[in-house]
Amino acid sequence: MRQALIVWGGWDGHEPEEGARVVKAMLEEEGFGVRVETTTEIFADPAIADLSLIVPIYTMAKLAKNEELNLTKAVEGGVGLGGYHGGMCDAFREATEYQFMCGGQWVAHPGNIIDYRVDITRRDDPIMNGIDDFSYRSEQYYMHVDPSNEVLATTTFSGVHASWIEGVVMPVVWKRRHGKGRVFYSALGHVAKEFAVPQMRTIFRRGLVWAAR
Repeated sequence: MRQALIVWGGWDGHEPEEGARVVKAMLEEEGFGVRVETTTEIFADPAIADLSLIVPIYTMAKLAKNEELNLTKAVEGGVGLGGYHGGMCDAFREATEYQFMCGGQWVAHPGNIIDYRVDITRRDDPIMNGIDDFSYRSEQYYMHVDPSNEVLATTTFSGVHASWIEGVVMPVVWKRRHGKGRVFYSALGHVAKEFAVPQMRTIFRRGLVWAAR
């Protein structure tokens, strides 16, 4: 049985505990054994190198250097990493090795909760199979992203809430490699109820399965 680790905590506004429950159930339905922790200390444990998948749900907060180095080493060695929204890519803002691994970092969400579109860019990818462009209501993440990401979906900023970014096309979903490890990220999922959106849930579920060793 493949083993997954979910680590939740940090800023409560992203409902990390509720999100962790949803993700745990999702992975168990896929046949994973799932361990849930609420402290980043687990990232320093050498045993994480034997896992199939790690899912951080930990907005902001701090990551100790030994935790950061052991986590990134585990992924380089082949452990999968998957996450969503600020739980993965607005986590540990001072940890640059962690950000290098993830492939992006949140910097703004102009207008806060707004309506926008998610445009599928890789319909041929199994993660996006059968999913068409869709409307979404949440924070529209503006991010600094790694050009080596394999982008699966994007969104376009209207400029209504920040005129200078009108027309900017921003990655929403991507996958990438970090050493031998597979990394998956979706910017969707500000609060746990967003997992009720079928496209969001399906993309995330497939992405985790793809990332897992």
